[in-house]
Amino acid sequence: MWDGIVSAAASESRLWADALLPAERQQRAPVFSPLAPDRHRLGLETIYEGYLAHYGRPRLFAPDGDETALLLGDHLYAQGLVRIAQSGDVAAVADLAELISLCAQGRAEAREGDGAAWAATAALLGTVGLGGARDELRLRGDARALEAVAREAAGDDAVDAALAAHARLVG
Repeated sequence: MWDGIVSAAASESRLWADALLPAERQQRAPVFSPLAPDRHRLGLETIYEGYLAHYGRPRLFAPDGDETALLLGDHLYAQGLVRIAQSGDVAAVADLAELISLCAQGRAEAREGDGAAWAATAALLGTVGLGGARDELRLRGDARALEAVAREAAGDDAVDAALAAHARLVG
């Protein structure tokens, strides 16, 4: 999975190749993909790496400056969405686009809850059932419903591990 993210980015732009961390400093540990269907794991972790370029500490890259980090994050979002779209799962693409939007809104409003949104989206990727829980976060700033559906779908241990890893990367 990790070589796929790294090689695709490096082949797209010299800027992304230059932003790669040395292999020994890369943190190649999945965060939310263990909650998702196998066919979507690479795309999901690619999108999450983009999220980290925007809001946290990327695991594979060390972009030089805020502008480069923003562009890299956008590139990784697009690359991940393309990978998901190649599976033919339109509902999963829609879920991830909604997740990206929800996280951007939350960051703009300095609101908590991104971790729960990521966990729930990964656990229910491409299925029906996130609308009301997303609305609770979007409209009321309450992530409890998203965390509850994630735990129901993926189990407490898997969600706890993903949320702990997320907290370390986003801090």
